[in-house]
Amino acid sequence: MNELQLGLIGLGACAVVGVFAYNKWQESRHRKLLEQALPRPQADVLLGGERMPATGRPAPVADEDDLPSFVEPVLRTDDDLPRTSAVERIEPTFVVDGPPAESEAPTTLPDDGVDGVDGAAPVFVPESVAESFSPPSEAGPAVAAPAAEPAARAVAPAGDGMPDRIVSPAIDYVAAFELVEAVSGAQILASQRELLARVTKPIGWAGLNERSGQWERVTADGSYRRLRVGLLLANRRGPLGEADLLTFHGAMQNLADELMAVADMPPRDSALDAAVALDRFCANVDIQVGINVIGKGQAFAGTKIRALAEAAGMVLDSSGRFVRCDDEGHVLYTLANLEAAGFAVESMRTMSTHGLVFLLDVPCVDHGDRVFAQMLDLARRMADTLNGVLVDDNRRPLTESMLDPFRRQIGQYQAQLAGKGLPAGGPLALRLFS
Repeated sequence: MNELQLGLIGLGACAVVGVFAYNKWQESRHRKLLEQALPRPQADVLLGGERMPATGRPAPVADEDDLPSFVEPVLRTDDDLPRTSAVERIEPTFVVDGPPAESEAPTTLPDDGVDGVDGAAPVFVPESVAESFSPPSEAGPAVAAPAAEPAARAVAPAGDGMPDRIVSPAIDYVAAFELVEAVSGAQILASQRELLARVTKPIGWAGLNERSGQWERVTADGSYRRLRVGLLLANRRGPLGEADLLTFHGAMQNLADELMAVADMPPRDSALDAAVALDRFCANVDIQVGINVIGKGQAFAGTKIRALAEAAGMVLDSSGRFVRCDDEGHVLYTLANLEAAGFAVESMRTMSTHGLVFLLDVPCVDHGDRVFAQMLDLARRMADTLNGVLVDDNRRPLTESMLDPFRRQIGQYQAQLAGKGLPAGGPLALRLFS
């Protein structure tokens, strides 16, 4: 046997030893990773205190009165779904319980800065929202409002300080990641981008900033060892569907493999049931209040409309409407053209219209009764300045007493939202009703 053969045999032996050592190192690394991700074993009292191997996280206990809680999956058909359309919800109608109490009088807010009229003017709910928010006539019978059904809890509360505006176990299907080493946000966001682009529901990415100790939205220049990725269970387009959930679930498993981490996710079947229950509750409280202003035989000049709107603190947005926002930039109410054409900076000098519509999105506004009073006051001022009037859908003037059902119902619907942990105008409601 010559020196070449001996050298080859030595190299082969070294290669075998190297592969064996590498496999042992990988096995040890993954064992440590699993020990960090899985809970510690608990003592079994039936075996005299001997420890039993942990089998995973216990399932959350369903609570009917809380928001959303996973329940056992139920086989349902299309006829069982609470919606007739995947795009539009069935909106509730208002109830008139009788004459309003004195304590329910409208709240008077500070002047918006538009000089104009005093005194009352009738209100009109536009045809676009009259079906979902329509007060009965003074002589008409009362109509029962649909009862709000209890929603289910999406996942067990995380309790780790995640901001609701990004990810919340109350309304999201949450995948939790614990990484051995910090990974850049750019790699995390780019990993499953093509697959997640197929998902139609919004996805939130939250990462723990180890320097500040606070959860934040994942950014490309950040670095994270703890991640929470949430898939919204419902919005105004309907509940989360099985196809979206399967795609998201697969993408999270792929991400865990790439990051050599363990993805902790709730059961998929229970998530679908929770999404349907949450969507059903939201559909029962999803309303908009509209006030129309029409001219008394003459059109409104665009220049006057713009001047009055801007004097009241409204700004023209890219969608062709004026919006009034609070100090944090959240929309309080909007002003749009009652006719088909939208408003535009270039055409305001030459355009005119025979009607305007104010809209208040009840679930997306805090203190809806106060905002309604402010919107109504501005509508009256603009009607007086533009020589217009507020009317009902039959173009009949309404009395002040016919506004009281609106005020009562705004408070009732917002109270239902608050009772389910989804206060109107809060981060959870703004995400659900987007």
